[in-house]
Amino acid sequence: MKKNHAAATARSIYQAPCGFGVLAANDNGLVAHHLPFGCACAGDALELAAELHPEAVQESTLTRAAAELMARYFAGEPVSFDLPLELQGFTPFQVAVYRFVAGIPYGKVASYQEVAAACGSPRGARAVGGAMASNALPILIPCHRVVGASGVMTGFTAPGGVASKRELLVMEGVVLSGSGVFKGRCGGVLHRISTGAQG
Repeated sequence: MKKNHAAATARSIYQAPCGFGVLAANDNGLVAHHLPFGCACAGDALELAAELHPEAVQESTLTRAAAELMARYFAGEPVSFDLPLELQGFTPFQVAVYRFVAGIPYGKVASYQEVAAACGSPRGARAVGGAMASNALPILIPCHRVVGASGVMTGFTAPGGVASKRELLVMEGVVLSGSGVFKGRCGGVLHRISTGAQG
């Protein structure tokens, strides 16, 4: 589980078909999202929240709103998350990457190289991968929508790894080949976002 540098003061859990997720926040924004793939019951999610966010003992308006949106997302609804994110402690490059990736629309993908170029570092694809590996807010910062230049699914640090990444993209209507390579959306048309686009 990746952890934000900022401490959380509130938390909410939500139920999804694949388990129970946890969202944590402070007064500035959402601090962490723990995907539901690893918690089979509400008790597991509460235990995880208590372990990772001991100061977050109740819900807030923000965590409740985020939990409601996340439950809708995992029910297959094309949700847009327009919520404040707390990115304290990350480098300026990481923050730029997170802001850009947060703008990749539902059902679309961008390559690591495209993200790097959009953030002013055309040769920084590996650094983008490092930022994605440190992402404490998956789905809100949809690192599952960032793929290799050839469409290959690469590292995903959430429970289930690349298989979970594939499941999320398929749920969003992304078309993958039998070997899991990105082909497009609804008919095989490539739908990468152009460099510098926010959606």
